[in-house]
Amino acid sequence: MRAETPTVAPRLALRRLDLADVAAGDIEARRLRDAMVRRAAVSDPTVREGVQRILADVRARGGQAVRDANAAVGGSGRDGRLVIQPAEMRAARDALPNRRRRALEQAIDNVRRFAETQRPASTRTTIAPGIELERRWVPLARLGAYVPGGSAPYPSSLMMTVVPARVAEVEQVVVASPADRAGDVDPTLLGAAGLLEVDAFLVAGGAQAIGALAFGLPDEGFEPVDRVVGPGNAWVTAAKIEVSSSVAIDLPAGPSEGMVLAVPPADPVRVAADLITQAEHGPDSPAILVTMDPEFAAAVERAVAALVERAPRGAILAASLRDHGAVVLAPSLDAAVDFVNAYAPEHLSIDVEPLEPTVAAIRNAGSVFVGPWAPESAGDYATGANHVLPTGGLARGSGGLAVETYGKFIQVQRVSREGLASIRDTIATLAEAEGLFAHRDAVELRFEPTEADR
Repeated sequence: MRAETPTVAPRLALRRLDLADVAAGDIEARRLRDAMVRRAAVSDPTVREGVQRILADVRARGGQAVRDANAAVGGSGRDGRLVIQPAEMRAARDALPNRRRRALEQAIDNVRRFAETQRPASTRTTIAPGIELERRWVPLARLGAYVPGGSAPYPSSLMMTVVPARVAEVEQVVVASPADRAGDVDPTLLGAAGLLEVDAFLVAGGAQAIGALAFGLPDEGFEPVDRVVGPGNAWVTAAKIEVSSSVAIDLPAGPSEGMVLAVPPADPVRVAADLITQAEHGPDSPAILVTMDPEFAAAVERAVAALVERAPRGAILAASLRDHGAVVLAPSLDAAVDFVNAYAPEHLSIDVEPLEPTVAAIRNAGSVFVGPWAPESAGDYATGANHVLPTGGLARGSGGLAVETYGKFIQVQRVSREGLASIRDTIATLAEAEGLFAHRDAVELRFEPTEADR
């Protein structure tokens, strides 16, 4: 049965952008459109400066710097420990309530099934007789997965970051996540870590956690990792960008964002629920409706106001929607799709007709949810698709977290005398053109007679 649209007056007004005004040359509309499209995962310079100070401190003072930063912003464990060992995670696993453990196990299995289809393969190619090139897949030795926490635990993010690592056969996997305000690490989060046999759990959040993963904590026996993965707030994202010169990262997955492309007969209440789902991630999470129908937009806005009013996390929702919610009116479906591709949302829900042709026209999005029965929360928890996705418009050039993120390809070049002879002149000609004569000579001397030949 179709839900009835609430008739209450909207108490929560969303920003409006009319793409027809942009096309007509309206300067303010153009500025708003450009600001939405050309956003960044981290745009606040004070955040970047603060992150640089924290990272420098962690590099210099190790565990004590992490403890001090935890004490300042939250995330410390009540007993002061920074590292939880596997035995405690296994105990949390064994203590999980049956219903919760079954849910974790099903979600883990679904993520694993999808991840197993992504396993990279090594290849060998014969370029010419005597020249063989290999592209060898090698899993990482040590991975650091950041899992948001503190105000709310995210065992789903732990699964999304750790399961592909297990499929990729990473040797060691460590997790960093902050404790809550009482100093406790969520037992479900620890239990999920136990199910996935995580090697160590760092009780820290924010930039200090990223610094500990990247630089290690020698005084705690905590080694640096080879790559840092996982979502986080602006501080976490800025820290990942800062450490990327010394350790690999997945992508700057900043504050979560969602977009819904919908028109009637889509249900305004369901659309409003999907927008609110996205806004629930935090007060800096964009939630945007793109539609061609102004009356439908008004109905969705009324539904949003009604749902927020009775939502348990209503304050977070209201702040997020007030500051980062928006309605974009498009003159046509083609114009709507063009805006979606320009914006490149992290999450995109589509409920329009024709449905599949519209999905096929999307080229820039982290994850696409198709039709009225595909809420974004399904992908967050249980479909098996990864929910660590590019934000800030990075979906124009990046995809979501996948198994290939957890390893690398090494090029191996096997060249015989015959093979080198076949490209000898090409090497000499190009080296001379670039003025790199030692490159040429490194080839030529190999063909000079040796003492054994004389």
